[in-house]
Amino acid sequence: MAERQLPEPFQELEPYLEWSLATDRERIIKRKTSTMAEITAFYQAMLPRMDTILSYLEQYPPEQVPSDVQRLFWLTLSLAKIAPAVELYGESVPEGLDALRLVNVDIYPS
Repeated sequence: MAERQLPEPFQELEPYLEWSLATDRERIIKRKTSTMAEITAFYQAMLPRMDTILSYLEQYPPEQVPSDVQRLFWLTLSLAKIAPAVELYGESVPEGLDALRLVNVDIYPS
């Protein structure tokens, strides 16, 4: 049997699995390469479910997250990444700078 892609209560979000991306860089690229119609469709599918999604995610400790729940979490991070494009700017690349040029720096090295 194939592995479940999303938890059962959220299976209607499976058409948006392309937004379930593990890294911030992947989410930035997805936002930059998507049309506003695609971004808005994802936003409209996710936003009404966010209270339910966040309540669902709370039941899993970070070290014990099943893969289907992890994909749901990544969808929420993608929503956070595209929300300003929908809510504030009306365009997919609102920053005015190329976010892909930014480099993460660990200010607390081990």
